[in-house]
Amino acid sequence: MELESIDRLFCAYQKNGVANDGSIEDLRQIGKIRAKILSVIDGRRAQNCTILLSKLKMSDEDISKAILSMDNKDQLPIDMVEQLLKFIPSAEEAALLEEHSDEIDSLARADRFLYEISKIPHYEQRLRSLHYKKRFNVWIGEVQPRIKSVMEASREVARSRRLRRLLELVLALGNYMNRGARGNASGFRLTSLNRLADTKSSAVKGTTLLHYLVEILEKKFRDVLKLEEDIPHVREAAKVNMGELEKDMGFLRNGLKEVEREIEFHRSQPVATGDRFLPVMKEFLSSATCRFSELEDLFQDMKTRFDRAVRLFGEDNSTIQPDDFYGIFDAFLTAFIEARQDNENMKRRREEEEKRAVQEAELKKRTMERKNSRDGILAKVGNSLKNGLTNGLSAGGRESSGDAKGEFDDLISALRTGDVFGEDMAKFKRSRKSRISSNGNSPPHMNSLNREDSRERVLSNSRRGQ
Repeated sequence: MELESIDRLFCAYQKNGVANDGSIEDLRQIGKIRAKILSVIDGRRAQNCTILLSKLKMSDEDISKAILSMDNKDQLPIDMVEQLLKFIPSAEEAALLEEHSDEIDSLARADRFLYEISKIPHYEQRLRSLHYKKRFNVWIGEVQPRIKSVMEASREVARSRRLRRLLELVLALGNYMNRGARGNASGFRLTSLNRLADTKSSAVKGTTLLHYLVEILEKKFRDVLKLEEDIPHVREAAKVNMGELEKDMGFLRNGLKEVEREIEFHRSQPVATGDRFLPVMKEFLSSATCRFSELEDLFQDMKTRFDRAVRLFGEDNSTIQPDDFYGIFDAFLTAFIEARQDNENMKRRREEEEKRAVQEAELKKRTMERKNSRDGILAKVGNSLKNGLTNGLSAGGRESSGDAKGEFDDLISALRTGDVFGEDMAKFKRSRKSRISSNGNSPPHMNSLNREDSRERVLSNSRRGQ
C-alpha cells in the first residue's frame, strides 16, 4: 500500500500543507506490534485460558492479589477457582515464560497471565487450599444428610412394631404354604419379601400372594397398612452407597491434612506484601476441623447402628451395604403400595359389575312387568271392544259396524306395537274423531256400551217375567 499517498490525501488535519507527523509511523508501529505477539504455550490451552480470563473480567494483577489474599473480598466464584485449577503453569511452561520475561509485553494474553501467577509462591497448593475452603461447606452439606438418613433408617426398622407384625404374618403364610418338609421355619431372609409378588394364584388371574397379604391386612390388621409411616427414611437410605460415603469422608479428611501442611510451610517462609494465607487459613482450619470431627462422630455412630440393624434381621454385616439392605425395604414398599392399589381397583370393578348386574335385572323385571301389563290391557280392551262391536252390529247396521270394526283393528294394532302408550295415541284419537264426525254419530264409550248392555239384560229379564 502507498501509505504516503493515503496520508497526504485523507489526513484529518494539515498545517501549511505539511502532513501530520507520526501518522505513517503509527501505522508501521501497529504492524510491528502485531508481528511481535508471541505465545510459548499450546494454542488450544492458550485459547481456553483467554476465554476464562474474559469471563473473570479482572486484570492479571487483580487476580494475583485476590489469590494472595485468599479471596477475602469474595471476588472469585467457586466455579472460576475450579477453572483456574486447570491452568496452573507446568514447570516447562514456567521455564519458557521466564526465558521471555524481557519481552513480556509482546506475549499473548494467556502467556502474560500464566507468567504473572507463576511468580506467586506455592501457587498450586495455595489455589487448591482456596478451592477446598470455598467448597468445604458444600461437601459437608452433601455428606451429612446421607449419613443421617442411614442412621435414622437403622433406628426405624429396629423399632417398628408394624414391620415386626408384617414379618410375622409373612412367616406364618410361608409356613402354611410350605407345610411338610419345609414348614415350621423360625425365620426367613429379607429378600423373600420381594418374592411375594412372584407367587401367583392358580385360581384368580392377576392375583399374587402379596395381593392376598394386603387383603388380610385390610380385613384384620389395618394398622400394619401404615408401615411406611414407621420407616420414612428407608427410601433415602436405599440411595446411599457406603463405599462412596467412605471415599467422601476420606477426601474431606485428606483435604484438611493438606491445608495443615501448607500452613506449616508458610510459617517457615517470609510473608510477601498482601499475602494473607496464614491468618485466613488458620481460622478456617480451626472451624473446619471442629465441623469435620462432629461429622466423623456421626459417621461412626451411623455405622454402629447400621451393623446392629443388619444383625437384627439376620443378615451378614460384613458384606451387605445400606443401598442393598434398605433397597429391599424400598422395593417392598413400592410393591406393597401397588398391590394395595390393585386390590382397590379390583374391588371397584367388582362393585361396578354387581351394580350393573342389579340394574340389568331391574330393567329386565320392569320390561316383563310392562309386557304383562300391556298384554292384560290388550286382552281386557279386546274383550270390551268385541262386546261393543257385537252390540253395535245388532243395533246400528252394517255401516256403523264397519266403522267399529276399523276402530277395533286400529286399537288392537296400537296396543300390540306399544303406540297406545306413546305420542302416536294422539294421532289414533284424532283419526277416530274424524271418522266419527264423518258418520255423524257419537262414539259409544266403553261405559255407555256397558250401560246399554245392562239395560238390554234388564229388559229381556222383565219380558220373560211377563
